[in-house]
Amino acid sequence: MISKLKIKNYKSYEDFELNLNPDLNIIIGDNEAGKSTLLEAINLALTGQLNNRLLQNELSPYLFNINSIKTYLQQLKTNTQAELPKIIIELYFDNPDNIYSELKGTNNLLRIDNPGVSISIEFDSTYQTEYEAYIQDVSSIKTLPIEYHKVVWRSFAGNSLTSRSIPARSTLIDTSTSKYQNGTDIYLHKILNDSLEPSQRTELAVHYRKLKETFSENESISTINESLNEKKGDITDKNLNVSVDISSKSNWDKIITAYLDEVPFDYIGKGEQNAIKMKLALESSTELEAVVLIEEPENHLSLSNLNKLLNVIKAKNENKQLIITTHSSFILNKLDIGKMILLSNDKGITTLNDLDDETRDFFMRLPGYDTLRLVLSRKVILVEGPSEDLIVQRTYKNLYGKLPLEDGVDIFCIDGLSFKRFIEISANLQKEITIITDNDGNIEQSIDKKYEEYSSNDFVKIYYGPDETLKTLEPNIVEANKENLSVLKGILGHPNYTDERLLEYMLNNKTKSALKIFESNESIQMPRYILDAIK
Repeated sequence: MISKLKIKNYKSYEDFELNLNPDLNIIIGDNEAGKSTLLEAINLALTGQLNNRLLQNELSPYLFNINSIKTYLQQLKTNTQAELPKIIIELYFDNPDNIYSELKGTNNLLRIDNPGVSISIEFDSTYQTEYEAYIQDVSSIKTLPIEYHKVVWRSFAGNSLTSRSIPARSTLIDTSTSKYQNGTDIYLHKILNDSLEPSQRTELAVHYRKLKETFSENESISTINESLNEKKGDITDKNLNVSVDISSKSNWDKIITAYLDEVPFDYIGKGEQNAIKMKLALESSTELEAVVLIEEPENHLSLSNLNKLLNVIKAKNENKQLIITTHSSFILNKLDIGKMILLSNDKGITTLNDLDDETRDFFMRLPGYDTLRLVLSRKVILVEGPSEDLIVQRTYKNLYGKLPLEDGVDIFCIDGLSFKRFIEISANLQKEITIITDNDGNIEQSIDKKYEEYSSNDFVKIYYGPDETLKTLEPNIVEANKENLSVLKGILGHPNYTDERLLEYMLNNKTKSALKIFESNESIQMPRYILDAIK
């Protein structure tokens, strides 16, 4: 399987390196972080194809990292010997069973003796004379002259490659789009082709050829051909017939399609199409190792069908390396949050490989938690209930004139038992996390002992009311406004309540009270520990 990926100057990747897990990799990140490009690069190095066509036929300046082009054009102004930029994508393989031994060598960017493959787009020296003539007028060159480039696909041993040279197959499934060729889904046909034994593919081809050959023997077709020959006139002296193309270029896998309950595959729902393609890719019984690349498997699937698909993914990944991109917390939690690879927009990499096993199991058992919000947010505030959530948001707005989310600060309303799970994730990511919690009348038990292991962690801040007689949020709010409770009573709609009755009402209507405070045009004093947390 692939142990390492290196990319140089391909699209948004200028100089990038990523270590991969042998079984499962879940790539997450913001939009435009480069998740799709990463899958594309891996598939390109394994198949030599881009957009299901040979890379040589898809060459474009836009495949190159824009900074590499800018550097080249800038250098060319003062130095006609400026080196043309070069794209390199390298895959480094683990080799426990010596299946990749023929690919082993030191022809790689790291100069290590390792099996692997490399595909590059580089200057073709056979065009040296034409290129030198082209750059004589430097002022007219505005972009990269891609016409002078070639594709080189070789192993680390230095040998040229074909798709059959690599003892691993690649399946790329992009669920966000459908690609058709002659009216059929080319993803499906590749997967079907990979799933069949060689003898089965041969048998299909033979029967398809026979079907085409018998077409012209049909009585109706013969009558049509006779009519055509009568009408050909002086067009030609040769027989004019209509038939089916039986040349080698017209293969069964370009024409034959799958049916579900007599409905052609291309006419069934997109969700079912995607699920079937992914399951077929995982069911393949080929002896080759397989790299299955899936772009956002959650697309077009209901939660129940997504859950079924994930169960198949977990059960059918033997001898396969899965690399999945997603925006779904459910997928991340269900498959294994510990296999997450967080890709930032500046191409930084963060993983959770050291996450505690109990925390991983917790999210796999309870995958409904929105952990992606936690991972992708700039800063995090944990609170214990919806009333705390509303009060914290209003306090933030009082201080800064906007809600926390507008600053990339996300508030999570989590039950107290789950706090430590989210704290561990945030601590692993070295992301600042703020906990606002009740003291429950016992600071030693509820705070000191509960969060003891994070007491010296610079990324974890814990805030609570220091007075043990004020156990929860509501008495702390009343205490903060004791000098002028009439404003608070007016906001809650009970101006004639006694102070004791007011507190009783708030304790019995926690969320309702907090919502009125949140929506009010008037402001109240907030408890000091909440103000300190937000400041």
